Parts: sequence; structure tokens; C-alpha cells
Amino acid sequence: MTYEETVSYILDIPRFTKKNQPCHTRAFMERLGNPQEQLPTVHVAGSNGKGSVCAFISSILAESGLRTGMFASPHLTDIRERFLINGEPCSKEQFLKAEQLVRQEVVKMQRDGMPHPTFFEYLFAVGMILFLQEGIQCAVLETGLGGRLDATNVVRRPILTIITSISLEHTEILGDTLEQIAAEKAGIIKEGVPVIFDGNEPLAEPVIRDAAKQRQAPLKKVSWKDIKILLNDGKNIDFSMDCGYDVTNVRISFPAKYQVMNAALALAAVPYLSEMFEIAHGAVCRGLERASWPGRMEETEPEVYMDGAHNVSGIQGFLEAVCSLAKCPSILLFSMVQEKAYEEAVRLLCRKELWEGIILTKISDNPRALDPEHLKSCFIRELSCRGKNIPVLIIENPGEAFQEALKWKKPGQTLFCAGSLYLIGELKTVLRERKQ
Repeated sequence: MTYEETVSYILDIPRFTKKNQPCHTRAFMERLGNPQEQLPTVHVAGSNGKGSVCAFISSILAESGLRTGMFASPHLTDIRERFLINGEPCSKEQFLKAEQLVRQEVVKMQRDGMPHPTFFEYLFAVGMILFLQEGIQCAVLETGLGGRLDATNVVRRPILTIITSISLEHTEILGDTLEQIAAEKAGIIKEGVPVIFDGNEPLAEPVIRDAAKQRQAPLKKVSWKDIKILLNDGKNIDFSMDCGYDVTNVRISFPAKYQVMNAALALAAVPYLSEMFEIAHGAVCRGLERASWPGRMEETEPEVYMDGAHNVSGIQGFLEAVCSLAKCPSILLFSMVQEKAYEEAVRLLCRKELWEGIILTKISDNPRALDPEHLKSCFIRELSCRGKNIPVLIIENPGEAFQEALKWKKPGQTLFCAGSLYLIGELKTVLRERKQ
């Protein structure tokens, strides 16, 4: 099969599978030779920031001379973005070589009466085979949804686990309290394996501490109290933190303050990583500064930022960055999916005098896409309650909405696009096509 045919087959998997139990994932990986057990692994879970933490850690390891693999989701424009080698998507040839091996085993499984792997299970298997084939020296894994029941949790002995910020998300699956969600995320903690966690949520902390105690896992807490921001010039942020290693002052090439906490979690991981790998002071500093993670308050062109803020906590971080970056009321291009707390997100977005105009769009070809008419009614209601008269326009096609938003943007004004990584993926495709 060609690359395009292979991708089409994988994207069609959700149409004929349903969530499998962890025992199925384990059986699937056993049939493939358990590639995930043959790689030193860092395992990362959380509600927000887990992809960024993975990117920071991967960059540090790559700068240390290690061939590093990163398994992440979702992809924005190309499925190979889920399988990064030293920060770059794998080649089509590497992808097809691994996928073919997985496909052959899936055919045998179905002959034996086993169910087809889910979309995420399939991709995880491809990633682990690919990393093994490519001689990866350390794999950095981002969980999909949750942690305890996530396909990536078949990794039995990671060298380190990390839990990023906890917030209400996927409540229909993970639970409707922060404590329940924290328990699901803490499911990645393994017996005796060190765990680093974002300690800024007081309701989540005791749950994570209890899980670590039960599994005798050494615990390291990171909070804003440990961090001092030295500079934020709208392009880079310098901060200091004592992580117990020969590094205190570092720089990240992101404008959003929320990335400081993600970088701090990665920095806190260095002493543990250095027990297995040789990591120099310069590699840590270069790794943090050179790390990139698309779609997270990314300036895609001058005065145009895209941020995949998709839940209440993410929107709060997004708004903090807007306040520090925009010199005057800005233009907002926005969309969300149905199961997110969109009404609370709208309330937050309307709280301050941030917008001169709002354009709403609809994520294409996604059954979870929120109806922009309903979203508009939420905005109109919140703006009216606050006595604000701001134009709110619906343009369902994301590409056309983006073009209109650029027309609305005045010189010196900023356009922010947010609400879903699916939206950001569509907009980045539009940008790529404009440049070709």
C-alpha cells in the first residue's frame, strides 16, 4: 500500500472498533514481541501540558547526543507528527516499514478471533516498533486519554513518570471531580519508579501522593513557588529553579507563561535522567531553549498566534498569554468540540476587555464539532450581560474564517486562534497551502 492508502486505512479504524480493555492491549503488544519493554521510557500523563513536557525532555535528551523518540497526539497536519525522532517527524519509509509489520500481526489476530486494535492502540504499536527499528535510546511517551486505562500504560517499568496539571476534562469518561481525574492520571505510577508532578492543584495533590505511597514511588513536587521568572519579552522567557542538578537559570523560546511550568517539570526530570544517561549542563540549557511544540501559543506569522487551548484550564493559560502579548483589543477566531466545558470557556473569554471582534467556525469532518450557532448564542449572552457590543460572526469553513479574521485584523493588532487542536491543525494546513 502507498503512504496515502495506509494513512486512509488507519484513519478509518475508529469506524469499526471500540475501546478495548488493557488486557487486549497487552496481548496485542505481546504478539509483537513487547517492543515497549525493550526501550528506556519516560511516561507522561496530565490534563494540559503533557505534550510540551515530552517535547522539552526529548529536546534535552537529543541535545545530549541520544537518539530520542517521542510518541504524541494528536497530530495537526500529518500523522507522522505522532512519531518524532530527535524532534522531527519520522520519514514515510520509516512509518511504512513499522506499520507493515503491525498490519501483518493484526491480520493474524483477526484470524484467531481477536478484535481489531483501536486507532490509538494501533498507532502506539506502530510507534514502539518504529522506535525499536530506528535504534531509539530513550522513548518519551504521552498518554492519550487518562492514564490508568491508556494503551501506553502497558509499559511496565518506565525509568520515570510525570504528571502535568490536572483539570476537569473528559468527565464522561474520567470522572466529574478533580480527585477522580487525578486518580486516573496517577494510574501511570509504577512500583518504585520515581514520579514528578505539577503540585499547583490542591485537590489533586493528595491523590497523587497516596498513589505514589502505595507503590513506593519516590515523589517530586514542582509548583510555582519553586520558580522565579527573570524575563518575558514576548518571544522568550527566562526563569530560575533549583532542580538539584547543575542547572538553575534557563530560557525557553515560548511567549506563554504556562510553558514555564512545563519546562520546570522537564528540568526536574534531569537529575533522574542523568542516573541513566550522560547529560551535560549545556545540553539542558540548549534542549529547553531549542524545544518547540506546534500549536501552543505559536506565532505562525507576525501578530498571529495559534493555541490549542481546549478546556477551562487551557483557556485560563491562553488568556494570561493574551494579556501579556496584545497591546490593544484583539481579534479572536474560535471553535470547540461538544464534550468540553464550552460555556465556562466562553464566560472566561468574555470576562475582560480583550476582543474587538470574534469569529466562530466549525471543525471540519468531526462528529464532535460544536455547532457554531450554539456557540454564538453563548457569546452573545455573556457579552450582553457585561454590556459589551462586540461583533460575533459565524463562518463555518475554517479556512474562510481565517481569511476573514486576517481582513478584520488592523496593523499592529493581534489575531488569536484557539479552542481546539483540531482547529489549529486545519488552520496550519491552510497556512501551508498559502505558502506553496
